[in-house]
Amino acid sequence: MIIDILTLFPEFFDNLYNYSIIGRAIDNNTVNIKSTNIRDFSKDKHKKVDDYPFGGGPGMVMMPGPIYDAINHVKTKDSKIIYLSPQGKPLNQNIANSLAKEKHLVLLCGHYEGIDNRIIENYIDMEISIGDYVLTGGEIPALVLIDCITRLLPNVLSSEESFMDESHYGGLLEYPQYTRPREFNGHSVPDVLLSGNHKEIANWREKESIRVTFEKRPDLINHKK
Repeated sequence: MIIDILTLFPEFFDNLYNYSIIGRAIDNNTVNIKSTNIRDFSKDKHKKVDDYPFGGGPGMVMMPGPIYDAINHVKTKDSKIIYLSPQGKPLNQNIANSLAKEKHLVLLCGHYEGIDNRIIENYIDMEISIGDYVLTGGEIPALVLIDCITRLLPNVLSSEESFMDESHYGGLLEYPQYTRPREFNGHSVPDVLLSGNHKEIANWREKESIRVTFEKRPDLINHKK
């Protein structure tokens, strides 16, 4: 997979190439992540990319020209253009699973008061939000999306089970996890996990997954129905 990031702050992503699972995916050529500075496509001598909004109002709006040229610079026939926006479709595991099957993602990071709507209407395939709140720009949401998708790619995690049992992948939250020591401050690991009976362990995990989901996110139970 190829992921192109269009941003005013490409240096924001410098540490991405050494970060945990994403760094591993880059090292084994499972994903190729590149960041492109939208300012490089400004025709203004000062590399200006924003202007005052028509109709008045606070803040500045990113102009369509540099964004359009930046998109065309990286776009291919396999590209899916995504704008990280608080007005977008809320990111969830189903969206991540779908996007992990794409060959080329172009992530557009807005800034200021947003981008000229003509770009959104005519040159964007999908808007994605990471929550019902407003951030300074699209860079942090882009990081979230990249992390969420990259770990689903083949040969990134040690086994398919590494993400198939995780929260949200199957519509429920993950069952509780425990490790050594067997007892900690008077609290013990459930006996079933020490029994060696794989069938009983699997049944316990399934029941606990349902219990945890019902207690913490009952809306997921209703949605699953």
